[in-house]
Amino acid sequence: MRQITTDVAVIGAGPAGLSAAYQAARAGAKVTLIDENKRPGGQLFKQIHKFFGSKEHHAGVRGYFIGEELLCQVRDSGADVMLDSLVYGLLPDKSMGVVHEGRNYSVSAKKIIIASGAKENYMAFPGSTMPGVMGAGAAQTMVNVNRVLPGKRILMVGSGNVGLIVSYQLMQAGAEVVALVEGAPKIGGYGVHAGKIRRAGVPIYVGHTIKRVYGQEEVEGVEIAAVDEKWNLIEGTEKNFQVDTVCLAVGLNPMTELAWMVGCKFDFIPAFGGHVPLHDSNMETTVEGVYVAGDITGVEEASSAMEEGNMAGVCAAWALGYLSQEEAQEKKEQIQRRLNTLRSGVFGERRRASKEKQLEDMRIYREGGNVL
Repeated sequence: MRQITTDVAVIGAGPAGLSAAYQAARAGAKVTLIDENKRPGGQLFKQIHKFFGSKEHHAGVRGYFIGEELLCQVRDSGADVMLDSLVYGLLPDKSMGVVHEGRNYSVSAKKIIIASGAKENYMAFPGSTMPGVMGAGAAQTMVNVNRVLPGKRILMVGSGNVGLIVSYQLMQAGAEVVALVEGAPKIGGYGVHAGKIRRAGVPIYVGHTIKRVYGQEEVEGVEIAAVDEKWNLIEGTEKNFQVDTVCLAVGLNPMTELAWMVGCKFDFIPAFGGHVPLHDSNMETTVEGVYVAGDITGVEEASSAMEEGNMAGVCAAWALGYLSQEEAQEKKEQIQRRLNTLRSGVFGERRRASKEKQLEDMRIYREGGNVL
């Protein structure tokens, strides 16, 4: 088994991991960035829409351009990048087992930043395992990365930002989106995204869900129905659509396996997708020297993931002595200010309250209390 020793090991090369690796490396730390994919960038390289917000949050810039910029920064910083590399074990002594190009590696680090991201939720219904039923993220990857159209006539389940954005991108690629279906009584995503769908003439059925998908060997049609306030199907409200693809945009949950493995303590926060590692304002978990950043701490937007990555990278470098307390404090205050801006407003209020609960629960844990 080959040995690799580094100051900071970053697991995950999405927006959070790239940002963390850059911040730690530019401060002078030896950084090893590890990702199981052949191409870094995570969700950024699937996002062809322009970001919102201010200039410091990359407003008006498309996601893949932001990804390219981050990649250039990481490469120029001198960080070592291990792609097509799977971390299969993470121990409390901050060593990990990695398979890279068919060979086993043991990577030992003084600090570890887990930026493993999130995975798509699924939902079960008659026909849900039939070919042609897939996650919206998978469809987005097919279209924007692999340039393959998943189907010609598509029904989207879920009206959050993912469902709305992917629907529009599918239409741009030449597919016909016949309808969006949302179980809640109102649309979950931003009005600007919903407006594009409505202007394109696509109906959005709120208070509805899938009753069944049918077909011989693959999807040929889908039946939806209205639901009552207890989410029970209302008989007599069924509608049928001839489709060859059904996409599910029904939420994400954090990929926490490595954090569980290393011994992190967890909190349960529904607004963030379920179980998330306890961490402090420096992004450090209950395991000393192990940090988290991005969707593993709670599912938010790519802008928030990048800022959490910045925070984890700065704090890891500071803990190793590569930044003075004054330098680190100045950077932390700037990052926190940008995070507070991202978590403000109508859509950010719930995330801000959830993050405050996370930090409070970490304080309780460190004082000997039980938060689980």
